[in-house]
Amino acid sequence: MESRQHSATEEPEIELFVKAGLDGENIGNCPFCQRLFMVLWLKGVKFNVTTVDMTRKPEELKDLAPGTNPPFLLFNKELKTDFIKIEEFLEQTLGPPMYPHLSPKYKESFDVGSDIFAKFSAYIKNPRKEANISFEKALLREFQRLDVYLNTPLPDEIDQDSVEDVTVSKRRFLDGDHLTLADCNLLPKLHIIKIAAKKYRNFEIPADMTGVWRYLTNAYACDEFSHTCPADEEIEHTYASVARKMT
Repeated sequence: MESRQHSATEEPEIELFVKAGLDGENIGNCPFCQRLFMVLWLKGVKFNVTTVDMTRKPEELKDLAPGTNPPFLLFNKELKTDFIKIEEFLEQTLGPPMYPHLSPKYKESFDVGSDIFAKFSAYIKNPRKEANISFEKALLREFQRLDVYLNTPLPDEIDQDSVEDVTVSKRRFLDGDHLTLADCNLLPKLHIIKIAAKKYRNFEIPADMTGVWRYLTNAYACDEFSHTCPADEEIEHTYASVARKMT
């Protein structure tokens, strides 16, 4: 009985395996890897990160996770695969009082950016010049939807007893003033879009989307996001063969 109580309060042994970059050592371009990296950092738990060179996967990793690409996780020497299941496991296992819950309060915080990466992928892969405008408009509609959500006050921001109406949100992130799982999902994708769309389509998020820019500015000021981002060159290299030249 004593040993069970002791193990419950012990810090778990965690190792996160992520995709390596072009040099085989630094962090590569993988939004799902960054998502889990952010989750663990926000949890405040001790963990190690191992980058996996996909061009020459070490023999020990082939034995550890045969046929599995990063991200995957060792939790107290037990292998966990599938990034969504890993995220759910971490949220359930690493909870209060030792660790914070990261689930967003509002479902819309998760839903609002759900289509933005698919629209970006279609836009960046399109080789037909005459179709470019329609693909760009589809992407901009998703950014507009995100901007409206970020500028619309959440119920928590509205004081029912106040005589002043809150018309524009001042919150820092999707679900409030703290990063949640919703941000861990969306921010890595927004970073990729920002870098790749500028490089290969000369696309920039419109300056008048004040909610999106407030969100990104606040996010880049957080180590949990900015220090887990791959280098711009990693993203540009990934999309060099994906971004079809328009004709």
